[in-house]
Amino acid sequence: MNEKRTQYHLIFKVSLLSISIFLMMAPTISLALPLMYHAFPGIDKAGVETLSTIPNIGIVIGLLISPFLIKFVGEKITILTGLVVTLLAGTFPMYATAYVPILISRFLIGAGIGLFNSLAVSLIPQFYNNNEDEMATMIGFQNIMGGLGAAAASFLISWLVTISWHAAFAIYFLVIPVLILFTLFVPLPREKKTSGNKKSKEKQTINGKVVLIAILMFLIFLFFMPVSFKLPALVVQEKLGSITALSLLTGILNLVSIPVGASFGFFYKQLHDKIFPIGFLIVTVGLLIITFAPDFAILACGNLILGIGFGLAVPYMYNWLDWSAPQNSINLATTIVLVLVNVGCAVSPMVINAITDSAKVAFIIVSVFFACFTVYAFVHYMRVHKNAKN
Repeated sequence: MNEKRTQYHLIFKVSLLSISIFLMMAPTISLALPLMYHAFPGIDKAGVETLSTIPNIGIVIGLLISPFLIKFVGEKITILTGLVVTLLAGTFPMYATAYVPILISRFLIGAGIGLFNSLAVSLIPQFYNNNEDEMATMIGFQNIMGGLGAAAASFLISWLVTISWHAAFAIYFLVIPVLILFTLFVPLPREKKTSGNKKSKEKQTINGKVVLIAILMFLIFLFFMPVSFKLPALVVQEKLGSITALSLLTGILNLVSIPVGASFGFFYKQLHDKIFPIGFLIVTVGLLIITFAPDFAILACGNLILGIGFGLAVPYMYNWLDWSAPQNSINLATTIVLVLVNVGCAVSPMVINAITDSAKVAFIIVSVFFACFTVYAFVHYMRVHKNAKN
C-alpha cells in the first residue's frame, strides 16, 4: 500500500527519472579535447578523441552484463552498482595524468551507465502499468532527461574548462545526489515475473530489413560522431570562437533538442515517410553550414539546423525498425541496433583520423556522406511508395 501511494509523490518521480540524466552525458567531455591534445606525449589525436567515444563500447558491455546481474542481485542493486561505477570511473581523470588508466576509466563509465541504461526505461511500466496516462507522461519525461543531463554537463564544462581539463570531469559528482535519491525514495516492487516467462522463451529472429537498418545506423553514427569530437578542434583551428562559448552553445542546443524530439510525432503525422529524406536533407544542410561557417554565429545556426534534422531523422529510423522487426523479436532487433550504434560511435575517431587530421576536411567528408545518404533516403522513399501503389 505504501508503494502504491509513493509512486504519485513528486520526490519519487524525480528519484526514478534522475538516473536517466547520465545516459547522454559521456560524449559531452569532448568539449575539453582541445585542452587534452598535448597532455599525453606519444598519443595521437585519434587516441585522445577516443576518450570521448570509448564509453560507447563500455555501454555495450554493460547492456550485455545487466540481465545476468539483475538475476543475481536484483534491479535496485544493479542500478546502484552502475551509479557507483559511474561516479568512481567518471571522476577518476580529475586525479590521473596517464593516458591508459584514463582510457580504462572512460570504458568503465560506459559499463556503469550500461548497467542501468535499459532499466531507466523498463522500470517505469513496473510502477505505472495500471495507469496508462501517467505511464505515458513518465516515459515522455524519461526521454527528456537525457537531453537535460547533456545540457547541464555542457553548461558546467563551459566553466570547468577555464580551470583545467581535469576539472571538466567533476561533472560526474552529479551522481552523488542521484545515488542518494534513488537509494532512499525508490522502493522497487518485488513482484516475480511469471506471465512474461513464456514470451521471453520464444525464439527471437531477425530479418534482412533489421540487418539493413542496423548497418545504416552504424554508418550514421560513425559519420555523425565527428560533430561531437571534431567540432571543438574546428572552432580552434578556424578561430571561430572559444571552447567556453562552444560549451554554452552545446548546452543550449541540448535543451533545444528536447522540444524537437517531443514534436517528432506531430511532424510524422504531417509528413509521414517523407520525414526520412527530409530529415537527412536538413542534417546535410546543417553540416555544410558548419563546415564553411565564417564566424561563430553562422556556426551556431548550422548546429541548430543540424540538431533539428537529426531529431527528425533518427527517431524515424527507430520507427522503421519497429515496423520491420519480426513481431516477437523487437527486443533482439533493438539490442542489435544499439550495439552497432555504440560500436559506430566508438570506432569513429579511428576511422576519421585514419582519413584526415584536419577538422575541416573531416567535416567535408561527413557532409559528403550525409549528402549521399540523403540521396539514398529519397530513392528508398520513391521505391517504397512506387511498390505500395502497384
